[in-house]
Amino acid sequence: MHRQSAKKHARADNAKRIRNRHRKSTLRTVLKQAETALEERNVETAQELCKTTVSLLDRAASKGVIKKGTANRQKSRLTRKLNAITAEAA
Repeated sequence: MHRQSAKKHARADNAKRIRNRHRKSTLRTVLKQAETALEERNVETAQELCKTTVSLLDRAASKGVIKKGTANRQKSRLTRKLNAITAEAA
């Protein structure tokens, strides 16, 4: 027989797993959209998507969905690419 608290933890863990999976999926989608905009040299769209992506990365890192260092690395790479195409366009 399982304890009542174990059943509660199992339910909570399942809910967290679903929530985290959704956050991670959304993050990957927006990250890919930003990368595509950067590759197409679409500066305005890329800036908007990068801003959204950075926000999602920070939120995911604070919630423990991804590690803080991973979020910082991805933000850094994204920002470097954005700065490169912005300088190129100017």
